[in-house]
Amino acid sequence: MSDFDFVRVFAHSNPLLVGHMANLLEAAGVPVERRNLALGGGAGELPPGECEPEVWVAPHNRQRAETLIREAQSDGDDRPAWTCPGCGERLEAAFDTCWQCGRHRP
Repeated sequence: MSDFDFVRVFAHSNPLLVGHMANLLEAAGVPVERRNLALGGGAGELPPGECEPEVWVAPHNRQRAETLIREAQSDGDDRPAWTCPGCGERLEAAFDTCWQCGRHRP
């Protein structure tokens, strides 16, 4: 397949984040192509935007891939902070288990 058979859906200077997004798409059944994974050393000699690792997908998967990436980048947790009913510890919304006593969020 040529470059025109795929579209870029994600690029970032952090290769771990790019790998995470690619893995997320693959886990959702969207085949991906990873590009520019080894070009970081060229930064300075090449324009920075040309050296960023990228995730590409087939055009028919673009909308689904962009939706999945957008959802992954949003905080996604609209729940409020909570207080553990077991020990009274105040916990942020991201936690489902109390770190103090191990009790699960009600």
